[in-house]
Amino acid sequence: MSRITGCRSCGAKELLPVLSLGALPLSDGFLTAAELDRPEPRFPLDVAFCPACGLVQILDTVPPEILFGRDYPYFSSVSATLLAHSKAHVAERLPELPPGPETLVVELASNDGYLLQFYREAGVRVLGIDPAPGPVAAARAKGIETIEAFFGRDLAERLVAEGRHADLVHANNVLAHVADLHGFLDGIRLLLKDGARAVVEVPYVRDLVEKLAFDTIYHEHLCYFSVRAVDRLVRPHGLFLVRVERVPIHGGSLRLFLSKEDSPDATVGAILAEEKAIGLDRHAWFASFAARVERLREDLRAVLSDLKRAGKKIAAYGAAAKGTTLLNFCGLGPELLDWVADKNPFKQGRFVPGVRLPIVAPERILAEMPDFLLILPWNIEAEIVAQEAAYRERGGRFLVPVPSPRIVA
Repeated sequence: MSRITGCRSCGAKELLPVLSLGALPLSDGFLTAAELDRPEPRFPLDVAFCPACGLVQILDTVPPEILFGRDYPYFSSVSATLLAHSKAHVAERLPELPPGPETLVVELASNDGYLLQFYREAGVRVLGIDPAPGPVAAARAKGIETIEAFFGRDLAERLVAEGRHADLVHANNVLAHVADLHGFLDGIRLLLKDGARAVVEVPYVRDLVEKLAFDTIYHEHLCYFSVRAVDRLVRPHGLFLVRVERVPIHGGSLRLFLSKEDSPDATVGAILAEEKAIGLDRHAWFASFAARVERLREDLRAVLSDLKRAGKKIAAYGAAAKGTTLLNFCGLGPELLDWVADKNPFKQGRFVPGVRLPIVAPERILAEMPDFLLILPWNIEAEIVAQEAAYRERGGRFLVPVPSPRIVA
């Protein structure tokens, strides 16, 4: 692990504190039974704001080989919400692609082929790039050519030398994960054909703060972006924001269109002006965030403790990375929760890092009928409530933790 001495984007030395979550375990470091007796590493989660360029970032970097190695457990296709979002996104992009059999769409951090499969179904040539062996194998099983590697300048140069320039590059929920932002962006510029675009999706720091989504802060997410911060980041690499959209996925995200030509449409100036008007470009805008997070921790613990004292059986749903942050920061372990149900077979039979709650198959929900299910991936609340309709019909209730504890009967 290493601590940065300057801004990850502009290099400025003055970084102002926003929030400290303490030392937490790795969000996706799910434990096997054999690992329960071993020491579990914890790393600081300190968040800071750069007044020079507006980037919000954590101060410590865990090596990506540790974060995204052989046991990386996240498979995008598990989420029906994300699949629907991706299918709709592809439908919007297809008419913008040049016709012909040589058209190439590349996705960086392509995971299990959750997005590229929709281009492939439309007859478009695709290439995925991802460093995690499990998701890469799943993508290849779908017939999607995927390179198992971290993307950066060197890999882009190799692909270009092979004649593989991209007509469109997707980078969804990966920019926040990248320690070498500058090599990554140089790689995108090299990979793009002249006139082509990259479409980047990142969680929006405005939504994170306004919706109190502190649990989306974990070691994999090094950066938390505003439009201003992205604009300042990409320009030195010969890339320019030409369009911006706000989309609801992951609790609120930005869809950012990048080009090698500086020809922005009205959306870019509009959202930059909006950020300036509300003060998102100043540290003061973040001043109350830490206190609000602490209040949420107290409120959630109080609700769960009251339910437990009343004799209620409580379990959780969704061993998501954000769940690791929430459970550990709030101190929600076996004394309050019995287990966590999750659809992902890879996670079943393992234990949540830190709090060490067992992860079970969703069938356990109807078998044991806990009185309450704490929804950890609250950003897909509707999907989970619909999926567990039988539980609800039999009297089960849901507890949504963010932005304040709320019971769904």
